[in-house]
Amino acid sequence: MIDRYSLPKMREIWSEEHKFKTWLMVELAACEAWNKLGKIPGPALKKIKSKANFSIKRINEIEKKVDHDVIAFLTAVAENIGPESRYIHMGMTSSDVVDTSLSLVMRDAADIILKDVDEFIKVLKKMARKYRDTVMMGRSHGVHAEPMTLGLKFALWLKEMERNKERMEAAIKTISVGQISGAVGTYSNIDPKIEEFACKKLGLEPVSVSNQVIQRDRHAEYMSTLAVVAATLEKIALEVRGLQKTEIGEVEEPFKKGQKGSSAMPHKKNPITCERICGLSRIVRANAQVAFENVALWHERDISHSSTERVCVPDSTTLVDYMLQKMIWIIDNLVVYQEKMKQNIEKSQGLTFSQRLLLALTDKGLTREEAYQIVQTAAMKARASGKHLKEMVLNDKLARKHLSEKEIEQAFDINYYLRNVETIFKRLGLA
Repeated sequence: MIDRYSLPKMREIWSEEHKFKTWLMVELAACEAWNKLGKIPGPALKKIKSKANFSIKRINEIEKKVDHDVIAFLTAVAENIGPESRYIHMGMTSSDVVDTSLSLVMRDAADIILKDVDEFIKVLKKMARKYRDTVMMGRSHGVHAEPMTLGLKFALWLKEMERNKERMEAAIKTISVGQISGAVGTYSNIDPKIEEFACKKLGLEPVSVSNQVIQRDRHAEYMSTLAVVAATLEKIALEVRGLQKTEIGEVEEPFKKGQKGSSAMPHKKNPITCERICGLSRIVRANAQVAFENVALWHERDISHSSTERVCVPDSTTLVDYMLQKMIWIIDNLVVYQEKMKQNIEKSQGLTFSQRLLLALTDKGLTREEAYQIVQTAAMKARASGKHLKEMVLNDKLARKHLSEKEIEQAFDINYYLRNVETIFKRLGLA
């Protein structure tokens, strides 16, 4: 497994060079296992390990003729070794190499994504604590609901990303398997001990049973996990976009020095990176659907999955890595307008305190229906007149019959809504 602290870039992991290197790793691990069983002599193994190499150019030349990538690879490697190359790929089938190699590459790609997730979790923790007490309006259906804090938004996203980390770790475990069992998975020409030894050397678990391929439900789980991560990133990006609307204006994604928002309108500062994340998440979700389609193959296998996996798996891991890095940058440098948040709270004319009034009236013995009617009537008058709800209630005979001026004032105390924020943060370990 790749060292998490010296990870290559995602593009290197999905390069042709790295693919063939992992193919060679699988082949050499099998050769070492055969040596332990006495099938490959020590001198032959030594030569194989010292001479085994390949040229991508030569592989491509051979593949044009044979139209089979694994045969082209094996032929190119054999040309560097000589007669001892007869021991390579002994008893194996192409999928033993390709699928076991793919597990290695998918695992390494996921390690990069996990590193990104860890970094994003750190940023979200920092922002949750920083804005724990920053009051803003909570919205449901896009409409003002009740006051909350910006820190709670970050805390919500934090816990979701922590769940995504758990999902990624589970997906890595699911995909970290190998098979070296020969045609249709019966070990007809290879000892099961070869698989056991080679997988152990590669840091993989041998599958307990296969046909000719590692079963694609594993890959579907992995790809669906990437889709969930992408969905979380889209959710966050969409919220930033919504709060950046001119009419709201509470946050903005970073706008770099020298950046321009529009070719026609110099005033524009558009949430283009968040929009990009929302768009790319659609591709990751679509790729997950491809992975589900790959689960069902004819009989012991066909290769309808192979062509799609060459596209959807590299694309999804690369996109999620990119999306995470961009989202880390956005949230870490998010522009927050606290004064605008206060102004937006006032726009609702106190209507968002309606539930407090409702509960205050039911505490006086009114039925919920009676209390609801009093508050709703006052709220609709406030909305129609543009006056504050508190003013309407203070002048409402039915309301004043049950509530004193002090009790009405208390119902409009914004701190009431925030009294349990600290409790939530303690529960999350963020206090």
